[in-house]
Amino acid sequence: MAGMSILVSRLEEFKCDANEAVSMKLVRDQADFEDEGQSFHPDMSHQIFGESESIFGYKDLQVSLYYSAGRLITYLGIKYSEKVSAQEFDGVIADDIEKQIAEQIPPGYMTNSDDFLASLDKEVNFKPFGELLHSYKVEKEGRDRHFEIYRADISVPGFREYHERLQTFLLWYIDAASYIDVDDDRWVFYLIFEKYHSVTHSQQMYAIAGYMTAYSYYAYPANTRPRMSQVLVLPPFQRMGHCARLIQTFYNDVVPRPEVLDVTVEDPSENFQKVRDFVDAKNCLKLDTFQPESLKEGFTDSMAKEAQMKLKLNKRQARRVYEILRLKAVDPKNAEEVRGYRLDIKRRLNKPFEKNGRDLEKLQRVLEEGEYTAAMNAITGEQKFKILQEQYEQQVEGYRSILDRLATWHE
Repeated sequence: MAGMSILVSRLEEFKCDANEAVSMKLVRDQADFEDEGQSFHPDMSHQIFGESESIFGYKDLQVSLYYSAGRLITYLGIKYSEKVSAQEFDGVIADDIEKQIAEQIPPGYMTNSDDFLASLDKEVNFKPFGELLHSYKVEKEGRDRHFEIYRADISVPGFREYHERLQTFLLWYIDAASYIDVDDDRWVFYLIFEKYHSVTHSQQMYAIAGYMTAYSYYAYPANTRPRMSQVLVLPPFQRMGHCARLIQTFYNDVVPRPEVLDVTVEDPSENFQKVRDFVDAKNCLKLDTFQPESLKEGFTDSMAKEAQMKLKLNKRQARRVYEILRLKAVDPKNAEEVRGYRLDIKRRLNKPFEKNGRDLEKLQRVLEEGEYTAAMNAITGEQKFKILQEQYEQQVEGYRSILDRLATWHE
């Protein structure tokens, strides 16, 4: 038993956190390749290395997954100080790191750093795919950085192969991500590129910063419902407002089309929902029915109709934006306005409880009286009040963060 404990302890020394071991990089020139300050780590790795997000069999492991910033030519490098020996550890072998990663990235990646560095000379010829929809600048660290958003589909020459390399980032940053069927021509892609001046080549060049996929669903009889699907801003470009710009550019592209009924989102994360709420609230501020005096009267069919006609928002999202903007209109020193807002939100939050009550009434015929009474009393009035208050406070806290962003946003 003592020998087994020693063996287990020794094997633990060869186990490492995959999220820490893997370093990623967008390489613009040879200097970036050696600059550790350009590296970033994945948010997750279970879609490549399993639920434990660990790699076994190496000490001081460093996995370098680098991409050229424009063309996304890929380099995979693996370094370590020691590898587990099957002879020493009774047949235990190390994980095949290259095989696990290679199963998720397109063929043609490089493992020789000299070959990868030599390939960077061709970056000067890279130009974004598709049609330019929007350009803007972001002030960062005292200087202006310039970005452009393009729309492309799979018919654009060369884009299919480019997308195969681009989508590999999803597995490291979006939980439950999956590769899409690009042969379905209803997919559209919106890509963000930074346009920068290369000192090495003395000209303007492009680097990928993020992208979004959108799918156009059919709606009877001759309409569509565009749905935002996968959205990713790469780590070096996060917290610059790019996601909001991407959503707004998408809206500008699809909302004017007469065949579009409304715009939806596929399983939005909490962070993405906040950005969408911000963009929708910013747009609704310009609508007649969303002005302060109207907001104080409560959510109306007129609000839902105007939001749908002019912004292609569905009623649920219009109601959510109404709650955000009504909070902005409430005078915190006016007790009546504060109380009216709180009751309005709680009435909406209370609807699931009311629905559960109706469902229980339907079951009354088949349940014995004792069982029905017990079910109805499962949530006491005090418990319901507490739940509603907690939900209300969480909702308002989230809304306030959106209003704070609205107050500081510059077009």
